[in-house]
Amino acid sequence: MKTTSDVFRCALLVAVWLGACFLTFIPGPAAAADKPGFVRLVDALAQGQDKLLVFIDGESINPDGYILGDVTGGIGLKPGTHEIAFKRPGVSDGVTHLNLAAEHTITLIPFAERVAATDDKPAHWAMRILRLRQLEPVTKRSATFVSVSQTPELEVEISAPNGKWTAVTVKRLTTSQSPILYPEGYVPLRCRSRPLPPIPVGEPGNYVVLLYDDANGALQALNLQDYKYLSAD
Repeated sequence: MKTTSDVFRCALLVAVWLGACFLTFIPGPAAAADKPGFVRLVDALAQGQDKLLVFIDGESINPDGYILGDVTGGIGLKPGTHEIAFKRPGVSDGVTHLNLAAEHTITLIPFAERVAATDDKPAHWAMRILRLRQLEPVTKRSATFVSVSQTPELEVEISAPNGKWTAVTVKRLTTSQSPILYPEGYVPLRCRSRPLPPIPVGEPGNYVVLLYDDANGALQALNLQDYKYLSAD
């Protein structure tokens, strides 16, 4: 016959066992910290020779390199500080340090600026790196314009489905947002009466339009969706 103390001991053992199971299967803060952040690269570097090489924490991520207009997907990295270096012959190297948070994406846009001659150095092209953090759309679908063109200010026009054009002022190295009224399809754009590549629109979200100069100084544009890259559960 079991005594009251025996029953109590059995109940205590069962409670401890259930608690151990609970702790085993419920992920704690450490599991959440294991989720990566992401870096995305957009090559807007028209100057220099050969291809653009990218190094993350000293390691090359693509030995074949990148050409003007290339856009990568999200490159997963551990949360924390990382050094990103860009190298291309004919342009001084560019280096930036990121403090990357889990489940967030930072887009890096390397481009070049002309540096005037000094007593120590002749005039040359220096690499600069623009960071673009994820932006919430101002409407269900919106366009974010960002310019690394040498032109200080650009006026881009975006069309509505009824054919009406709306002007958006885009200052160099800053962002400007505008609603997209198209539910899907291709949204016409133009600048200085010259057509730019239309924005391919589908699911709701933020669509980025990067304005940059090619090697001849002509204005170009490329589009990318501002995805939020998430790690698998």
